[in-house]
Formats: sequence, structure tokens, C-alpha cells
Amino acid sequence: MTGVPRDVPAATDVLTRRVETYLTVARAGLRGADLELAERLVDCLRQLVAATATASAADRARVRAAVHALVLRREAHGRVLPRRSLAAAQQVINQVVRQLGRPDLVVPSTPDAADDTAARALLDGGTAPALLDQDPTHSVDSACTVG
Repeated sequence: MTGVPRDVPAATDVLTRRVETYLTVARAGLRGADLELAERLVDCLRQLVAATATASAADRARVRAAVHALVLRREAHGRVLPRRSLAAAQQVINQVVRQLGRPDLVVPSTPDAADDTAARALLDGGTAPALLDQDPTHSVDSACTVG
């Protein structure tokens, strides 16, 4: 059986365009801390998309789910689709980052927390700090849940 070769640049280009389009819209509609968080999430996703361009299908699917968590940010409740918070998208993205073994890309709640010593301890092979694992009911190896 012959397989169809996957066009890696085209697949990553689509995700990158979605992220960039989201950032353009976010810059027009968000202000203050929300805009800063959106920009940090976009930066994280850019790096994830680039890093997983030639990764396994499962890893690329995780990154695609993370992109959709930010870009779409919709929850289905009957016929109404309200906007989900950036914090919910942040949780999904951080879960994917951890699943892919990239704790250096975890997006903290505040920009100042990026230099937190607890985050450095995680990077140095220490245990996961409470800041990064706020919800102990969700395993890092569990499927991505949105909502």
C-alpha cells in the first residue's frame, strides 16, 4: 500500500496562520492583562507548532488541540456557544506543553511568574511546583479535555 506523503510545511502553516490571525483579532479586542496573556499563549503555540512539525501524529494532534483551545475557545451548551476564558485555554495549552515534555514553554498566569524559582526547579528536573499543577485531578497523561 502506498501512503500519501504529508506536506509538513502546509500543515504547520495552517496552524501558524490560525494563531497569527487570532493574535491580530486579540490585539483589536483585548486590553491589559488579557492581551498580555494572549500574546504569551500565542508565543508558546508558535514554538510548539515549529517544534512538532516533524513529530508523531499524536504529538501534532495535541498541538492542534492546543491551538484550537485558544483560537476557537468555544464551549457547547445547547445551542449557545459562549466564549471560554483565556485561563481555560491556558490550562489546556499548559497541559499539552507538559505532555510533550516542554516545561520551558509553560505559560504562567502572570509574566513575573516566568522567572519564579519553582519553574526553574522544574526545568532542572525537580518536582512540579504547585503553580504549574493547579488541578491535581487531571493527569498529565490524560487526554486533553476542553471545558
